[in-house]
Amino acid sequence: MIGAGNLATNLGKALFDAGNDILQVYSRTQESASALAEMLGGSPVTDLGRVTTEADAYIVAVKDSVMADLLPVLCKGRADKVFLHTAGSVDAGVFKGMALHYGVIYPMQTFSKTRLLDFGDIPCFVEGNDDKAYDTVCELANSISGKVYFVGSEARRHLHLAAVFACNMVNHCYDISSEILRKHDIPFEVMLPLVDETARKVHFMSPREAQTGPAVRSDRNVTRAQSELLKDNPLFKQIYEVVSMSISRMAQGREDGQ
Repeated sequence: MIGAGNLATNLGKALFDAGNDILQVYSRTQESASALAEMLGGSPVTDLGRVTTEADAYIVAVKDSVMADLLPVLCKGRADKVFLHTAGSVDAGVFKGMALHYGVIYPMQTFSKTRLLDFGDIPCFVEGNDDKAYDTVCELANSISGKVYFVGSEARRHLHLAAVFACNMVNHCYDISSEILRKHDIPFEVMLPLVDETARKVHFMSPREAQTGPAVRSDRNVTRAQSELLKDNPLFKQIYEVVSMSISRMAQGREDGQ
């Protein structure tokens, strides 16, 4: 396991619990490598030159920005092995010229080290450049998830983009909501029933059908008044106005919100 962050921790634990042997955990820091290695039964390593050559597969779960420097060192001398990365927006071909067998295992979920998840219902999107890579990534993915799908790199980039909207941007809206409430001594926990019901609804209807609120009704008196409440925070005000406009236009059947 190359990496010891949020995704590496959850994926590594899921693979370990499914009976896969984790030989080593690499991280730049001894503390991170040791913590995850202890959980997974492998040994920690902080020097890429000391990464074992005995593994069948190397799963790269690191920041996209460090791959260019990391992969040439990792792949060297391991031509017959399988290399997989976990990134949503990085082409499988990032390994090309450095490895013969490579692909992607992309579990689409939000992960935190302190909250280990059951992978049974987490969709895992896989890709392999040849039969060996594809068979390996499918075996690993199927050992942890009941929802494994083949998706090529181009489609996966759009999948990741959709996930950013559905998760990261939604959570940022929670953060904005929390800030507004905090300034008026209202705890964010009052929002939790609303948050939970909003999430439950889209299990039974499309997001378009589930949309409520003043923007979808084109209630401009309310949206103008709420926008004015944000006058002291121009960025929040801009976010409110742009998102409200998008909600209104999509409600009118303009598919792309333009």
